[in-house]
Amino acid sequence: MSMDSQRLDKWLWHARFLKSRSQATSLCRDRRVRVNRAVVGRAHHPLRVGDVLTFPQGDRIRVVRVLGLAAQRGPARAAAILYEDLLPAT
Repeated sequence: MSMDSQRLDKWLWHARFLKSRSQATSLCRDRRVRVNRAVVGRAHHPLRVGDVLTFPQGDRIRVVRVLGLAAQRGPARAAAILYEDLLPAT
């Protein structure tokens, strides 16, 4: 996969939405993630900058726009610049 796209499960883990990549993979396989409103059932779905993700996290639904891709998982501050929260907590 080129650097203009990244596996969905890796991106969810790099952006620190889930504690492990296996949790991210399970979320995808269970068809609980939408990319641009389409249900995705594959962890290896290619994710690109500009895509909008919808997925459950804890007791809330997250809707985020992908702003960047990451080569590795970094600190929370670095992860926060990878996305824009479209439904901020109220």
